[in-house]
Amino acid sequence: MSENEITLKVEGMTCSNCAAGISKSLKKNGFKNTHASFSEGEVSFALNGNQTKEEAIDQIKSLGYKIVEADLAKDSRLSQIERKFLFSLLFSLPLLLHMFVGKDSWLNLPMVQITLATPVFLLGLAHFGKSAWGSIKGGMANMDVLIFVGSSSAFVYSLVGTLLSWGSPQVHQYMFFETAAMIVTVVLMGNVIEQRAVKKTSEQLGELTKLQTSVARIVMRLGKKEKFFETEPKNVKLNDELQINEGEHVPVDGVIISGEAQVDESAITGESELISKSKGDTLFSGTTLFSGNCRVKALARAKDSTLEKIIDLVKRARRDQPAIQILGDKVSSIFVPVVLGISSLTFIVSYLIFDLSLTTTIMNSIAVLVISCPCAMGLATPTAVVAGIGKAAKKGILIKGGSTLERLAKAEIAIFDKTGTLTTGNFAFQFEENQLGDRAQRLIKSLEAHSSHPLARSFTSFLRDYEPVELKAVVEKKGRGMSAETIDGEQVFFGIDTKEESDLVLELDNTPVCRVNVKDKLKHGAREMIKYFHDTGIKTIILSGDREEKVVQAAESLAIEEFHFRMRPEEKLEFIQSLSENKNVIMVGDGINDGPALSLAQVGISHGGASSLAIDSARVVLMRSDEMDALIDAVKVSKETYKTIKQNLFWAFFYNILAIPVAAVGLLNPMIAALSMAFSDVIVIGNSLRLKIRSLK
Repeated sequence: MSENEITLKVEGMTCSNCAAGISKSLKKNGFKNTHASFSEGEVSFALNGNQTKEEAIDQIKSLGYKIVEADLAKDSRLSQIERKFLFSLLFSLPLLLHMFVGKDSWLNLPMVQITLATPVFLLGLAHFGKSAWGSIKGGMANMDVLIFVGSSSAFVYSLVGTLLSWGSPQVHQYMFFETAAMIVTVVLMGNVIEQRAVKKTSEQLGELTKLQTSVARIVMRLGKKEKFFETEPKNVKLNDELQINEGEHVPVDGVIISGEAQVDESAITGESELISKSKGDTLFSGTTLFSGNCRVKALARAKDSTLEKIIDLVKRARRDQPAIQILGDKVSSIFVPVVLGISSLTFIVSYLIFDLSLTTTIMNSIAVLVISCPCAMGLATPTAVVAGIGKAAKKGILIKGGSTLERLAKAEIAIFDKTGTLTTGNFAFQFEENQLGDRAQRLIKSLEAHSSHPLARSFTSFLRDYEPVELKAVVEKKGRGMSAETIDGEQVFFGIDTKEESDLVLELDNTPVCRVNVKDKLKHGAREMIKYFHDTGIKTIILSGDREEKVVQAAESLAIEEFHFRMRPEEKLEFIQSLSENKNVIMVGDGINDGPALSLAQVGISHGGASSLAIDSARVVLMRSDEMDALIDAVKVSKETYKTIKQNLFWAFFYNILAIPVAAVGLLNPMIAALSMAFSDVIVIGNSLRLKIRSLK
């Protein structure tokens, strides 16, 4: 998150249109990267120029919302709505009972009904009226405008009619106080159900946040004595020595310097099996020591550790909207004015043309107002996206945003790097024509220590028993190899053998002095993954910098018909760019030379063990060790999520297209209309929640 980006806790957002109104208002006033989430009660934005945080707060307050402290905001919004709902229900239920008792019952007395309805009306006036007025000022009328107009119309009509007919037998023809009260009560009930359900789609973020430990135990040395200093993880510095004991969460990323442990990494990678770790192994923040204890050297500060990065990715992913949401947002933005127009037209046509009674006409017009549900359209996409991203995260797959989910679901071509992506990257090396003896191995180890390519990591591990030599001016030539200068002034190069007499060549002053052949094998599940892609209609292509012989062998083993070898990074870019003009292209890679290609593809996919550049460039990161199965799951989750979004939008549009005419012709009374409106939101949210339990097909 950039330093000028601010997040505020906001109380009073009751629907997605409220959030959209705040975001639109801030954007209109010059704030950048505005995003509001009613489910989380958060508004984020970036300052622009001389703008201040206080100006944004004043703007949000002017729309009728309240800024609250983060530590006080955990559940205050929801509990407040629950209290309002219970208060209104207390007065509304007796009003409903009058329909089931005799006309002479005290519940049918005008004064009793006015007394019961007024507190609920005033509550609705304060709750929905304030929000409605704020949304109008913000330039985007929300659902509360419809609720406010509908409940107010029913109450005012009942009150005026009752007062004018007081004491006459006709007074009961004007008493629709239960309608005014129940509109408020039912919509508040819908808000409570809606927010509880939406929170369930956000559980993954909460589960990740729970993994943040509150204590880091730093080892302090005073002479020969050791003391433990407990502090917050944010105070841990690089290379600090930490003690982590059985049952504790790891506070920051670190390397074990002593001790052994069985580590539960399921929250980060989605894998349930415990991992044995000992000296030299890396511990990731957010993982848990199931048994054992370790002394650890901090490799990153808390804000740069794995868990914090994942939490930030999940938060940012929820702000990223897929293209399909644009349609819903456009309709929602004009929905309320259109419904107000239809309601007015219903009144005019019913009263002036069809000569219906004033009572019937008003009730029909009110029913049109409260049956309409822009919230269902606003909730259709974000609830599904949050549920989909959460499901993927539980499976050890980080998906950076709703747009990524949509693009992955619509993928037409999948491009793969070979080495370390389709193959294991656990190489076997064969040295040939070696004119330097063990100096060749020492030079290669020294060069490869400066690269994060999977092949380089394997070399340094394979040559761990050889002493490195001193080099200067070390340069990585992407897609080619490594070059440097020895202390004696010799130019040394190790990389692709352009003469193709071997896989790799070591040169001194441009003269080959050693050749190396590399053997690698396909990753477990690679064939099944490629078959799944083919079965779902996704064309697969290999782009590799390796020799023709190796690439052909891999392509034939995987039944991939199109492949390209000896591809330089710039050639990969040109190839992907040409395909991306007409096709939806995804790229799967892991090496440092794949970073640009991953960025250029519609969806770049990398794995957690890849280079940091590849992970930063990728839009999907596979944290599990079974990467091929994880890749299949990523595609399945994206397809299921996109399918759910389309189902939600269809229901939201279909509901309103069908419900508004039904209400306009008088086939729904306002109370049933309010229940139907709340029910439409529940259907959309419930369908999104199904993603969390639905098996992947």
